[in-house]
Amino acid sequence: MRLFLIPLALAASLAACSSGPTSYGPADGSDRGYSQTRIEQDRYRIRFAAGADMDFDEVELMALRRAAEVTLEQGADWFLVTNRQSSGNDRNPVGVSTGVSVSSGSRGWSSRGAGIGLRFDASAGEKSVSLEILVRSGPRPSDGRAYDAREVLANAAGH
Repeated sequence: MRLFLIPLALAASLAACSSGPTSYGPADGSDRGYSQTRIEQDRYRIRFAAGADMDFDEVELMALRRAAEVTLEQGADWFLVTNRQSSGNDRNPVGVSTGVSVSSGSRGWSSRGAGIGLRFDASAGEKSVSLEILVRSGPRPSDGRAYDAREVLANAAGH
């Protein structure tokens, strides 16, 4: 029984060492949060990176939120997403497996065994969404890739 508790205690301690929850804010050298790069006068690349505590829809919403903020900071009203990329996965960082074996040999010899295996994957659950946007002013076109910056911020505030 003690041998069973050792891997369990190890798993708990490693899980405690994992990164904390993702919060909305600049990445500032960390592996979580938003960043943006100005490509041209009116073109930006926005990236939001998160951990296992967010799903891809939430990560995309955070990237759109930052795109809306950048749009308003530039004095524009809406933005057009010209390219959208996502990377990462939704795997659980800790996995548990079990196994049972029974073997027998000549002269009545037999053995039985059971085991537990633990998998620790530091990159599991990490994900990011990158958007390339054009910031624009005036009436927003009826293009599904065009977003009203103020509406995006109003919707993102509820999440």
